[in-house]
Amino acid sequence: MVQPTVPAAREQRGLPYALGAYAIWGFVPLFFKLLEAVPPVEVLAQRIIWSLPLCFVIMAFRRQIGEYLAALKDWRVLRLLLASSLLIALNWLVYIHAVFTDHVLAASLGYYLNPLVNVLLGMIFLGERLSRLQAVAVVIAAIGVAILLAGALDTLWISLTLALSFGTYGLIRKVVPVGSLPGLAIETTLLLPVSLAAAVYYLWIDDGLGFGASAEISWLLAAAGVVTAIPLLLFATAARRMSYAALGFVQYLAPSIAFLLGLFVFDEPLKPAQLFCFLLIWLSIAVFSFDMWRKMRAERMVTVA
Repeated sequence: MVQPTVPAAREQRGLPYALGAYAIWGFVPLFFKLLEAVPPVEVLAQRIIWSLPLCFVIMAFRRQIGEYLAALKDWRVLRLLLASSLLIALNWLVYIHAVFTDHVLAASLGYYLNPLVNVLLGMIFLGERLSRLQAVAVVIAAIGVAILLAGALDTLWISLTLALSFGTYGLIRKVVPVGSLPGLAIETTLLLPVSLAAAVYYLWIDDGLGFGASAEISWLLAAAGVVTAIPLLLFATAARRMSYAALGFVQYLAPSIAFLLGLFVFDEPLKPAQLFCFLLIWLSIAVFSFDMWRKMRAERMVTVA
């Protein structure tokens, strides 16, 4: 009898890490709400600056400094990571803007759309083929987006920018031959000069809102680096211990938490167009997840037989 590629016990060992990563990402609007008086660009700059030292500490602990230095010498890797760094910076900036402007619902919709965007990008750039159910899921999601075009155009750009930027970021990171943590460290290294310039600019204008305005704000901005690096480390650990398909089911935890926060904690209004869109996206996700579950079940039956 042949054992499955990813045994159930191994899946269970990775599950706590996945739940931890997506729970942090889901509740992170509560953290950023504490900084909503700070300009979003400064929050992004400080987030990048403070995440880099933590990345180095973790890389040293995991003995990945050599991988980081080797990747820095590879021009092809650097070009790809420069593109991915710009995409993740855009994603972070739009997300921070969405939280600060009370559009957490729009942000959660963007991350609900992300797995479906991944499917489309895989089909276009990696030659992957859509199953019939996946095609149905994409069509249902497209109808939901079309409804937003008709009734909630003012926030649609947030959802689509988050979904497309993170989806394209994931596509690039999928083909770059570098680990998750060294890759993140290189991305933050590439973004560091601009981030330092932005931080110095805000210190120079002394608007009394950002870093240095108070001990509380300064510590919160520094903690943004931890909020950035820790869930990514948890995610990387989970990805090694779980099948990617199983991990895909857990990823809906983050936007679900954000949706509930936007609706019940931040009291954001849910427009009719948004409600219909969410209903269609949830239906799309149900179809998509059923197709994933069916494939996982079929693969396990084959490998166990």
